[in-house]
Amino acid sequence: MNRASAYRFARGASLSVAVVVALLVAAALLPRVQAQSSTSEGESRRAGNAENGKKIYNSHGCYQCHNYVANGGRAGPQLGPKPIPFSAFSRYIRQPRGQMPPYTSKIISDAELADIYAFLQSLPQPPAVKDIPLLND
Repeated sequence: MNRASAYRFARGASLSVAVVVALLVAAALLPRVQAQSSTSEGESRRAGNAENGKKIYNSHGCYQCHNYVANGGRAGPQLGPKPIPFSAFSRYIRQPRGQMPPYTSKIISDAELADIYAFLQSLPQPPAVKDIPLLND
């Protein structure tokens, strides 16, 4: 095999490997994309009551770890104003890791969970750093 043939062979082999890798990556990402699109559809079906969600959030003591406006505290992470997708939120509430106690459907119903999620979604964004005079002196 001469040099030109060896180069064409190596180039073709590299292209084949690249195509196989791209196909494997696409195959690995496809379930995530499908899950995100079905989650988006599911999110629109879960319309909760933000006002009731705030009451539930406070009555179950969520504020003790996550603060009254869900921006996090010493013991709990920030939950809002842009919460994680509802399916992940619900799964974590039901089967948390770490110090958070599990809130089964006997403690917080699915409807109440949707209300809490609506409350988290309703929280306003904090102002940008550039809009806080004290931080820009």
